[in-house]
Amino acid sequence: MAGRKLVIVESPAKARTIAGYLGADWDVEASVGHIRDIPTPSEMPADIKKGPFGKFGVNVDADFEPYYVVDADKKKKVRELRALLKNADELYLATDEDREGEAIAWHLLQTLEPKVPVKRMVFHEITKEAIQRAANTTRDVDVRLVDAQETRRILDRLYGYEVSPVLWRKVKAGLSAGRVQSVATRLVVQRERERMAFRSAAYWDVEADLTPGAESDRFTARLTGVDGARVATGRDFADDGTLRNDRATQVDEPTARGIAAALLEAQVRVAEVSEKPYTRRPSAPFTTSTLQQEASRKLRLNSRNAMRVAQRLYENGYITYMRTDSTSLSESALTAARTQAREMYGAEYVPDKPRLYEKKVKNAQEAHEAIRPAGDRFRTPAQVSGELRGEEFALYELIWKRTISSQMADARGSTASLRLAATLTDAPAREVELSASGTVITFKGFIAAYEEGRDESAKRGDDEERRLPRLGEGTLLRATRADALGHETSPPARYTEATLVKAMEEMGIGRPSTYASTIGTIQDRGYVSNRGSALVPSWLAFAVTRLMEEHFSRLVDYDFTASMEEDLDAIARGDQERVVWLRRFYFGDESSTAEGLRDLVADLGDIDARAISTIEIGDGIVVRVGRYGPYVEEVVPAGVDAATGEVTDAAAADSAPAQPRRATINDDIAPDEMTPEKARELLDAAADDGRVLGTDPESGHEIVARAGRYGPYVTEVLPEDDAPAPAKGKKAAAKARPRTASLFKDMDLATIDLDAALRLLSLPRVVGVATEEDGSQVEITAQNGRYGPYLKKGSDSRSLVAEQQLFDITLEEALAIYAQPKQRGRAAAKPPLAELGDDPVSGRPVVVKDGRFGPYVTDGETNATLRKDDDPEQLSPERGFELLADKRARGPVKKTAKKAARKAPAKKATAKKSAAKKTATKKA
Repeated sequence: MAGRKLVIVESPAKARTIAGYLGADWDVEASVGHIRDIPTPSEMPADIKKGPFGKFGVNVDADFEPYYVVDADKKKKVRELRALLKNADELYLATDEDREGEAIAWHLLQTLEPKVPVKRMVFHEITKEAIQRAANTTRDVDVRLVDAQETRRILDRLYGYEVSPVLWRKVKAGLSAGRVQSVATRLVVQRERERMAFRSAAYWDVEADLTPGAESDRFTARLTGVDGARVATGRDFADDGTLRNDRATQVDEPTARGIAAALLEAQVRVAEVSEKPYTRRPSAPFTTSTLQQEASRKLRLNSRNAMRVAQRLYENGYITYMRTDSTSLSESALTAARTQAREMYGAEYVPDKPRLYEKKVKNAQEAHEAIRPAGDRFRTPAQVSGELRGEEFALYELIWKRTISSQMADARGSTASLRLAATLTDAPAREVELSASGTVITFKGFIAAYEEGRDESAKRGDDEERRLPRLGEGTLLRATRADALGHETSPPARYTEATLVKAMEEMGIGRPSTYASTIGTIQDRGYVSNRGSALVPSWLAFAVTRLMEEHFSRLVDYDFTASMEEDLDAIARGDQERVVWLRRFYFGDESSTAEGLRDLVADLGDIDARAISTIEIGDGIVVRVGRYGPYVEEVVPAGVDAATGEVTDAAAADSAPAQPRRATINDDIAPDEMTPEKARELLDAAADDGRVLGTDPESGHEIVARAGRYGPYVTEVLPEDDAPAPAKGKKAAAKARPRTASLFKDMDLATIDLDAALRLLSLPRVVGVATEEDGSQVEITAQNGRYGPYLKKGSDSRSLVAEQQLFDITLEEALAIYAQPKQRGRAAAKPPLAELGDDPVSGRPVVVKDGRFGPYVTDGETNATLRKDDDPEQLSPERGFELLADKRARGPVKKTAKKAARKAPAKKATAKKSAAKKTATKKA
């Protein structure tokens, strides 16, 4: 009697399908994906976190050993698998046949530690024949594939954990960098830069309807030459609007209209006739990337949804494995496709020999078949229409058509081209040339089953069927219509998901199996958004990409990223050693003096955060990426009218500093639409009486952000009809006042949004109720006052360290503060906001501190207050040294003897405070 066999797959759907193909002595269970992974540092046990695994979850000094833990939500699943394994005589690991699937199988093996024989069971389609064949043809776990997957996982962890914190410090908190996602973002940003730099050019041509006599022989031709010079078309113009081809002539509107009018009176003759055979071959069967592209074009499915639907079709046995780079088909699939095409379209639609396709994309992996209908005989769309609905049916039909058509005959026909000439008798007289072409399909071949979709930017050429009359050289024609047509050159088309996937595949960046998640990630991170099918980068993406290009150029270099994929392939083949490659990537290569990742992120002092987040628009206007979003800024000197640029107060213009005008940029304005003119519209609108942020959903009142005498603030606008009538007494008058709140120090009037304003207006916040020693209940509130944030319990107030605590502090934290003795005089020393390095003049360490009257920079001897536009958390060392040098040049402020005497003790306290801060910093 045969023993029990346990089969472990990834998904429950796959488990249900496979269980129906195996006998009663087989148990099929799903691991539900990976069961263990490298944890984040916050998820590590305390003793591990303090050790060499603490920073990455990888010990970079011990051959990049990863620290794996079973995911918290998978512990129950592991217990279930172990229980099933106790009753099993054999274990079959039947995860997907790719690197990720091989790694899942290896992790199962390491975690379950089976005492029974283990077999690796692989298949690329879920049919009864395929599953039974796989059960009888097993192998061992391929350690080389596991090494390649583990290297990729460690590589991505090192990249993300080293580079992402740089983005947090220099651009914005919460951002992420990734080996593939950063390059994909750069591609989208570069295309938008091309659109921003683009300048359109106008050009004209002429379109005419011509006939030798009969109306049925009428055809359309287009002007292509004037006096021996070729007429310029859109492709002859550079992106700056200039004509880059000296041999082409740019036709203007008067010339085009003159030619059109003269053509109606002229005699046109056929100068040349050419005809050649037309042949078009079918497209190869689907790979992961071409399936995503075609699903986007024809079914309007984004990459993520296309893969989600394909996953369901695969797990339920309708198609083969959907993560593949291969365009090849198995012998049985070739036979099935050819047989079905012959039965449905006729023997003449099938060539004598099967068509074989060779992948011509960088880093192609031929590990699997192409994506095709499952089985040795394909089910037609009509046969599955009762089982599949909606997107699943549409995608299956697309895959079926593509597979069948790939084994069908070429489409055949002929292409005819006519070159026409005419002598125009208008003044000045000129010789013009027109051209016409058309294709006649005489045998449809594969087009009878399927025709590949096109991107919007693709031009329809002679593939479009258009008939021309049979004409001989010298035939005379007359024009029945002639129109002058004006054109403007178009900027480079934005990427769509389909074209971005295509570009990444051609460059060898990433893997087809990761494209959907990569595009989803850059959308989720706010780097890219959709406008229709086009991918539009955000201003945040511009800042991140600029930082990466200027300081980590190698990490976002297209060839370098593609070479990493080649190296991973070499590890999978056993041609490279995992540890050696990781050591070279992280620590650098001494033989080539190439810096490793560790050295690249070591020195961040030369990264100017303000410059990184600034994008020049022109005419003295810039876009800045702030903490609360992008905004446009124009520096207008005092005494100068912002709208006209005229000097209204010469004295003020000479002496007063320039005051910036700022305005928030809404999400509906794409970067290439932000022209100086558009920027000034926003600035002028923001200069009116406050900026409307939106409406309070609870009160219905409009919320406005304004610049006041004592700083920026937000307030609600009370409608006159809703406002209480004036009454006697202070208490009654107070009820009619709108809620008002000052902005926090780290908030910007130009970028604050409605949500942040409503949170400010919700203050003071009731933190909770405290029970006093006498049993009485006292409310604790968090409030923002003249001297900063504080807690209030009855008449007892306690300062808070940060304004954000007003929203975050809990009752327990507040009670802990009140449990401490109340401090008199100055508060405890706070750590510096930033450390800038040693001052080149004094040689002392320079730090940025938060003082009573705002942030300032100091070297312990000289203090310099930050200017209004200086961000204390993103202040560059150069700017800090400049402020100190300026303060030294102005000299000390003169004080009276009385004031100096009063300040003497404070200087002593300040010295102690500085020492305390230095000690704290050193300990940290």
